[in-house]
Amino acid sequence: MGYLFFALFFGLLAAGMPIFLVLGTCAAALFFASGHELVGVAQTICNDMNSSTLMALPLFVMASAFMRSGGIATALVNLAGVWLGGVRGSLGLITVVSCTLFAAICGSSVATALAMGSILVPAMIERGYPRSFALGVVGASGTIGIVVPPSLALLLYGIVTEQSVPRLFLAGILPGLLQAVVFFLWVMYYARKHNFPIEPKRPVAERVQMTIRGLPSLIVPVVVLVGIYGGFVTVTEAAALAAITSLLVSLLFYKGFRWTKTLDVVADGIRSAAAIMLIVATALALGHWVTESGIPEKLVQFTVDHEFSRWQFLLAINVLLLVIGCFLEVIATLLLIMPLLAPVLKPLGIDPVHFSIIFTHNMEIGLIHPPVGLNLFVLSTIVAAPISEVIKGVFPFLVLLIICLGIITYVPELTMWLPNYVFGPATH
Repeated sequence: MGYLFFALFFGLLAAGMPIFLVLGTCAAALFFASGHELVGVAQTICNDMNSSTLMALPLFVMASAFMRSGGIATALVNLAGVWLGGVRGSLGLITVVSCTLFAAICGSSVATALAMGSILVPAMIERGYPRSFALGVVGASGTIGIVVPPSLALLLYGIVTEQSVPRLFLAGILPGLLQAVVFFLWVMYYARKHNFPIEPKRPVAERVQMTIRGLPSLIVPVVVLVGIYGGFVTVTEAAALAAITSLLVSLLFYKGFRWTKTLDVVADGIRSAAAIMLIVATALALGHWVTESGIPEKLVQFTVDHEFSRWQFLLAINVLLLVIGCFLEVIATLLLIMPLLAPVLKPLGIDPVHFSIIFTHNMEIGLIHPPVGLNLFVLSTIVAAPISEVIKGVFPFLVLLIICLGIITYVPELTMWLPNYVFGPATH
């Protein structure tokens, strides 16, 4: 049956079928071949989608839609700009900081690359930066969105592996900051080496004024984090608050769109959320079959029989995920692979929370890794640049991401210190 799955999956994928149809067709075919009635697929999807935590996903996507259209992205760029003026390569540094801040609000790497790329790539090109560098720094910095809270990928990981989402969110903070710092230092070095322009240093009065104007853009992450970790709201309720808050901030402070256009922005958010939920629904059905098939148990037995050490297993999984990330997008990979890997972690002594950051960091690399990195295509579309030019720009950051992956994989304290400090060591 496993051979049927791989043949069908890769055959349909090679034929160019959308990923949700690939997953749904595989689930239906495998259920049928296993002797189940096809109505069982629909029942499985309905049962798996009946999750209050899963409701947070479309709400966070809606919040992201309001922020992209509402002027919050521009406010964050201005906020970073007033404090980084006077440094060589200021616009590149502003890009790293702005992407980190925006990622901490919207939780989506593609949305971060789209929003920040639309503003900052043309600005850097106009100031004389090489186009490939401008595309590279935005594309790479945008990947921070799936590791810092409220990460949509970590939210789904928590649902699939039955882990605490607040604990996962905390686990992503220090690795995300590590990535931002590494990018920041690289841009500083590269800017000095190539003599990039320096943005003017703003007077103190203007800094204060722009900071005050930029503060409302930070309300959303404050509401989410204080609500969740203060024990006031659940993750789903925090997502609803994020959507409402981002709408109010957009309408009242930044006026990126008029209230009469609210329904248009809502429709855009619904389209994005629906596309994600279709993938989630079909992938959960396929994951249900994978669990029933006994493949996870066989994988566990294989690792035990061959006496893989923890470091060997993690190295092999990193290589596997980097390869898969070249062909599948983040959500499909997570929902397809984690039902297989989750049962293997405990026998090898790997903390599922630590592994969540290893997994999402691999997916970050996939977002800018040819041939199918989504951020590559988003940026290529923004400035009508060939994919080869985008790849050239992101290559140095790709190397930096792989170095960060090694640190995250083999220094678990970086990931586990904050959740253990706040919640205490987990019991598995």
